[in-house]
Amino acid sequence: MEKLIITAAMVGAETTREQQPNLPITPEEIAEAAQACREAGASICHLHVRWDDGTPTQDRERFRETIEAIRKRCDIIIQVSTGGAVGMTAEERLQPVALRPEMATLTCGTVNFGDGVFLNPPGDLERFAKALKVNGVRPEFEIFEAGMIENALRLWRKGLVEPPFHFDFVLGVPGGMPATPKNLLFLSELLPPGSTWSVAGVGRHQLPMAALAVVLGGHARVGFEDNIHYRKGELAQSNAQLVARVARIARELDRPVATPEEARRMLGIPRPSGVV
Repeated sequence: MEKLIITAAMVGAETTREQQPNLPITPEEIAEAAQACREAGASICHLHVRWDDGTPTQDRERFRETIEAIRKRCDIIIQVSTGGAVGMTAEERLQPVALRPEMATLTCGTVNFGDGVFLNPPGDLERFAKALKVNGVRPEFEIFEAGMIENALRLWRKGLVEPPFHFDFVLGVPGGMPATPKNLLFLSELLPPGSTWSVAGVGRHQLPMAALAVVLGGHARVGFEDNIHYRKGELAQSNAQLVARVARIARELDRPVATPEEARRMLGIPRPSGVV
């Protein structure tokens, strides 16, 4: 198996300080959390940003400030979110892509998301793919349902994305595909040869999905965006604590954890200028 890539989804757009007092919000807090996650074993930082009052935003300058703060501290791969928050326009969501980060998410279809709808019509998928390609940004295809894999491959057939492909299965969202071992195996077997994949299990599903990914040869995403607890009834102390647990499981199973530089080679990402 390849070395394990751990993604730290540290902030998100939904989690609040009332729910998780250790949620990083300001650029400096996010940068500190990214450094701690890097030291714990993460090689990718999945990045959302907030205003100081905790409100989610896709503001390009807020992303710039946060990315610069992270870059001063560590060499972690920065993967910006183009999902933003439910209800944001495509124009809002695309703002950070203009900063030419190493990676960005590309959600491949519409899904019910709790009490809302995460809207991603076909025209927007093409628009997002074109924006990533023009800016030289490697996409991570966000997959909430099996049909979204075919949507991603349709972008490839239209020449809007290029291999190697990396997919992230987001499982356990209310309204999306349940987080079960059978579903994870099913999705992983639908991918074209040469693809890599990770899984983000939501809530209590984060740990078992991550452990399955280690065994199945996939990769894992953990962090406060998807889960705020370390175990039932116990809030996690930090995002790094969640990263460290998966890294420890991987080592016990004799699967080494990838450094950011190793992950770049695995994902076909050139090393950016200015990396520490």
